[in-house]
Amino acid sequence: LGLPEVSIGLLPGAGGTQRLPRLVGTEKSLPVILQGKKLQPQKALELGVVHEIAPAGELLDRARAWLMTTPDPVAPWDVKGFRMPGGAGANSPKNAQQFMVGTSLVAGMTQHNYPAPIGALSAVYEGCITPFDTGLDIESQYFGQLVSGVVARNMMRSLFVNKGAADKLARRPGDVEKSAVTKLGILGAGMMGAGIAYVSARAGMQVVLLDTDLAGAERGKAYSEGLLGKAIKRGYSTQEKADALLSRIHPTTDYADLEGCELVIEAVFENREIKAGVTAKTEAVIPETAIFASNTSTLPITGLAEASRRPERFIGLHFFSPVDKMPLVELIKGEKSSDEAVARGLDYIQQIRKTPVVVNDSPGFYTSRCFSTSTNEGMTMLAEGIKPALIENAAKMAGLPVGPLAVMDEVTLELGYKITMQTASDFGDDYKFDSGFPVIRKFVEELDRKGKRYGKGFYEYPEGGKKYLWPGLAELYPPKDEQPPVQEVIDRLLYRQALETARCFEEGVLDHPADADIGSIFGWGFPPWTGGTLSFIDTVGIKHFVAQCDRMAEVYGSRFEVSDWLRRRAGKGEGFHQV
Repeated sequence: LGLPEVSIGLLPGAGGTQRLPRLVGTEKSLPVILQGKKLQPQKALELGVVHEIAPAGELLDRARAWLMTTPDPVAPWDVKGFRMPGGAGANSPKNAQQFMVGTSLVAGMTQHNYPAPIGALSAVYEGCITPFDTGLDIESQYFGQLVSGVVARNMMRSLFVNKGAADKLARRPGDVEKSAVTKLGILGAGMMGAGIAYVSARAGMQVVLLDTDLAGAERGKAYSEGLLGKAIKRGYSTQEKADALLSRIHPTTDYADLEGCELVIEAVFENREIKAGVTAKTEAVIPETAIFASNTSTLPITGLAEASRRPERFIGLHFFSPVDKMPLVELIKGEKSSDEAVARGLDYIQQIRKTPVVVNDSPGFYTSRCFSTSTNEGMTMLAEGIKPALIENAAKMAGLPVGPLAVMDEVTLELGYKITMQTASDFGDDYKFDSGFPVIRKFVEELDRKGKRYGKGFYEYPEGGKKYLWPGLAELYPPKDEQPPVQEVIDRLLYRQALETARCFEEGVLDHPADADIGSIFGWGFPPWTGGTLSFIDTVGIKHFVAQCDRMAEVYGSRFEVSDWLRRRAGKGEGFHQV
């Protein structure tokens, strides 16, 4: 139960900001209204949001009984002499403090990018010191301002309409019979493989979790055990359910155990030779009708499929870490991937209750390619002498979940280094290193600061303490005397990602703007208020976007150069979405 409207840029506009505070008071209602917080039934009962809870089979009978035995049908706020629980608005000293603190918290939470929470807070504040009907009028005015604004338009389109269509498999080839995976194979029991095993077993599948040694496979299963232990402590699961889920995960080193799998997902190291080896061993035992998917984050699927005897049944399924929390899966079509393989891959994604985007094959595909532009721009700015705290804080002010330097530490600089070197090897002399790569190379090759997993990267990670930016950054990259405005740092981060997305669209990596937007928000955390990378271009205006890129290309280099294709679109005022 809840009021989720704020999550798509709106407020609960059918009386939600007026009824709930009058029912349970402002202190209890504000978190539900401002955060789109979902309530478990028992919590809703404790708050007073519902009168009773009942088993599903008894709901109608209990509801009828309640209606027949409730003596007064009048809503509490319609009773003469009604008083707000805990006082009303500024008329109560306690509530006045709540609203002052609430305003500050909302500003910090939204960085002034999202008007809905402050609009909802204003509707509650103003509406609750007036009669109920007047409060509804006030709420309607704030709702009207929000629903006609660009942020709500962006969020409704991407987070509600387009995400809903993706969840219903809008990109699924329609002439392929619906399928379901009952037995799944996973090659590699590391962090990604273990996470995929958990979400698949949670969906009811039998999972064969294969690794090079049994201890590694057992550790992969133990990851699920750890997640379930936390769920039990929080009341979200029971020991019985946990035991049932764990019984569906079979750790092994024997490829013969993969016999009968309808789908196998490879999640081994980002190395072509290793991937080719496990592909051959797997195809020797799985049915000819099975689908083989690679979880690679960067290596082209068409190239990996060369190791397969059945490239038409080979696709990419790119998960994001941590798998149990991240809602997106990127499905990559190789040159020979059949419609059946794509359809069955999408069916599996729906089974595990993730949101899919479908892209065409390319180095880095869509999400990894565009995500890396943000981190590379952050490292480039660091090397230029822009203060690391300015880079990190500007990113958060823009609405990114964390700064680019912190992100690199999380994924590890070592991984970025290995992926770049593998890609450079693939392309040979034609490969052009990104402007931020010298920073990665220095940290990995010279400084041995490889990221959070190793205890040090751009940040220090004291045991039991809070991370902080490594003081040595100032010696390596002395800050310039004159620092750029915050907005310039924000623009460099957002424009690079959006421009790379436009290139992906131009090159045919993306077929649909909706996939670009959904992938950017749910894949790597592009600010939801923008609606996604292509919606961001439409929001600032495509002509303005191109003009800004031209300016930045002149100042910062060719990575901001605009293609003739995008310039022609700008000349015609042709954005990516119908407004």
